[in-house]
Amino acid sequence: MFKRLFGCVREYKKPTILTLIFIVGESIIETLIPFITAALVNNIQDGLPLKNVIEKGILLVIMAFASLACGGLAGFCCARAAAGFAKNLRHDLYACVNDFSFENVDRFSSSSLVTRMTTDVQNVQMSYMMIIRTAIRAPLMLIFSVIMAFVMGGSLAMTFVVIIPILAIGLWLVGKKALPAFRRVFRKYDRLNESIEENVRGMRVVKGFSREEREKEKFGIASDDIRADFTKAERIVAWNRPIMQFCMYFNMIFVLLVGSKLIINVGDLGVGELSAMLTYGMQVLMSLMMLSMIYVMLTMSAESVKRIDEVLSEEPSLHSPTNARTEVKDGSIDFEGVSFKYSAKAKRNSLSDVNVHIRSGMTVGVIGGTGSGKSSFVQLIPRLYDVTEGAVKVGGVDVREYDLVTLRDAVAMVLQKNLLFSGTIKENLRWGNENATDEELIEACRLAQAHDFVSSFPEGYNTYIEQGGTNVSGGQKQRLCIARALLKKPKILILDDSTSAVDTKTDAHIRQGFKTYIPETTKIIIAQRVASVEDADLILVMENGRVVNAGTHDELLAASPIYREIFEQQTKGGKENE
Repeated sequence: MFKRLFGCVREYKKPTILTLIFIVGESIIETLIPFITAALVNNIQDGLPLKNVIEKGILLVIMAFASLACGGLAGFCCARAAAGFAKNLRHDLYACVNDFSFENVDRFSSSSLVTRMTTDVQNVQMSYMMIIRTAIRAPLMLIFSVIMAFVMGGSLAMTFVVIIPILAIGLWLVGKKALPAFRRVFRKYDRLNESIEENVRGMRVVKGFSREEREKEKFGIASDDIRADFTKAERIVAWNRPIMQFCMYFNMIFVLLVGSKLIINVGDLGVGELSAMLTYGMQVLMSLMMLSMIYVMLTMSAESVKRIDEVLSEEPSLHSPTNARTEVKDGSIDFEGVSFKYSAKAKRNSLSDVNVHIRSGMTVGVIGGTGSGKSSFVQLIPRLYDVTEGAVKVGGVDVREYDLVTLRDAVAMVLQKNLLFSGTIKENLRWGNENATDEELIEACRLAQAHDFVSSFPEGYNTYIEQGGTNVSGGQKQRLCIARALLKKPKILILDDSTSAVDTKTDAHIRQGFKTYIPETTKIIIAQRVASVEDADLILVMENGRVVNAGTHDELLAASPIYREIFEQQTKGGKENE
């Protein structure tokens, strides 16, 4: 797990190492300053000439500036290393998510993935910063200060033998109690973000049903739940300070009381040594306090590390095979004894024993009720999922033998819930072909019946599309997405109920455009309207994950009760017979 995380350091190893070097230098200087100061105090007490006092004073000033420089450089390098590490970590997380198959994505909610790439990465970044700076400085200062304390104070330094274990045990108990609360918080963050995401996306529905107050109440409950857990965790962590102050004041009282008696009564200790002991005592306690802060931060980020590693260690369920095929011969499609279910734990198949042969260039309609398996059927063609049994072949070759990029470049899908990205209409269309000319964009939009409404915009093809395409209608969005798919000039074009928001006349014009623009492309049209598929070369009727009938419009009217019923319900004749 940690190997994967530290692998994200990469090009930021140099600032990380420089941070460690500067921290060592700062720690050494910080522990030497009290030693020299003590010697100077003793020398002044013994009558050291002013010239020598000034020389040692200048040395102390130089050392102070050297410590400041080391600390500043360490901070600069540390910030650069931590920010770079977080950048690489976010990049690797995003790359992993992009490599995931639909099956992998189904295991994580989108809100959870967003939380992992933002809040969790930020926590890990802070922890990394503390590890390479504070987590190195604190132990070094602790060790150096204890050693120097024994050198300067002798038996007086035994106070650290008492307070260090007390402080360490106290801080360990604080961290142990706080960890479960922090774990709960991050899991609840996922649910909170999911609630926000749902409400933002479904804002029209929320307002349409006047559910604003109810949704605010739900959000308030979730937010207050997080507040309660954070309050509990912070209340536990707050014990750090009183434990720290107890040990600090105990040390000061002990050193001053015992040290003063040694100076006055015994004479074994000088004033310089006493002042050094107080300074080293503060350094030891400050080091322990920094270690406690590190422990708390690591406690908080432990759950974040685990959640990030879950994504980084997730193996994509779909891979391009060794020696994969890099050319798709044509758009022919064969389903041979195909059965499919989305999860191994699923009790029933989404598709069962599907056998279909589609010649390249055919127009195929797919019709059936909700849950009949239509979308599952087409998602196997570009290998968004792998079959559970049987084989899907494209161009006469099993899709599992193709390079994934090659296969998906040969297939264009237009979904019912189409997505347009933030940017101009031109930028969105060029997702289909990034090198497309303006003339090609216009031609594709004409065929998709989108040119007229695009031209009506003041900015035309340079009109900016808001996030999610909220400034265009559903039908306009569908037509732009069809134009985008046409620009790809794929061997297979899949329309998954993607003309549901356009009228029948526009739908007919779009289908006519397919015949002239991409005659050799295999076209699969999933539709609820019989009118959208009745002129197809082949129509598949699906029910309960099976292809129950296949044929032309006339053949199905004669042989398929399901198709005939749908047709009659959607025609005037059907209504007149009711």
